[in-house]
Amino acid sequence: MNVIVHPTYFPNIAHFVAMIKASEVVFEIEDNFLKQTYRNRAYIYGANGKLALNIPVVHSQKNRQKYRDVKIFNEEKWQDIHLKSLLSSYRTSPFFEYYEDDIRPLFEQKVDYILDFNLKCLNVICDCLQLDLNISETETYEKVSEGKTDFRFLVQAKKEIPQDFEPYTQVFGNKHGFIPNLSILDLLFNEGPNALNYLKSQTIKTP
Repeated sequence: MNVIVHPTYFPNIAHFVAMIKASEVVFEIEDNFLKQTYRNRAYIYGANGKLALNIPVVHSQKNRQKYRDVKIFNEEKWQDIHLKSLLSSYRTSPFFEYYEDDIRPLFEQKVDYILDFNLKCLNVICDCLQLDLNISETETYEKVSEGKTDFRFLVQAKKEIPQDFEPYTQVFGNKHGFIPNLSILDLLFNEGPNALNYLKSQTIKTP
C-alpha cells in the first residue's frame, strides 16, 4: 500500500499508524499552508490535560503560500517553551530519559522553514522507533492522488475524525483518563520500544 500524508510537527499517532503499514510513504510538500492544522501543531498530555504546542510562523501578505516556503517565526522563544512543556509533562514517564538526548537537540538548533523542521523531527522519531520508512515527496499538487491511499485528511486539527485507539498507560491518565491520538512523543515516552507494536496493531477511521 502506498500512502500520501502531510509531514507534521511530531506527528500524531494516526499519522504513524498510516505510515507504518505502507510500502511507500509520499509526503505532500506542494500544497498551500493552512492555519489550524498539524503542520505547526502537536498535542501532548500535560498536568491539566491536552496541551497544544504551536510553532509560530511568518504569515505572508499573499493569500496563498506554499507549505515548503513558510518560515518559522524564531523571534519567539517557542523552542524553550516547548522543551519546558515536554519536561514538565513527561519527566516522570518510563522512557523519557531514554530518548531525551535524541529529542533535546531539536529544541536547541534554529531551523528557518517549518517543513524542514518537521522532516527533521520525523527523522529523529524514526531513529528512536528504529523504523525505516520508504519516503518520497510530491513534485506537484494533485487534488486526487492516483494509486495512493490518501491520508492527507489527518492534517486537520480542528475537524479531526475521532479515532478508537486502544488505551495505553499515560502519565496523568489517573487524573484525566486516556487521551487518544496525541503526538507520537506521548506514546514513545510512555511505551518506549513497545510503541512500534502498538502502532502496528491499530487501525484508522477514514471519512
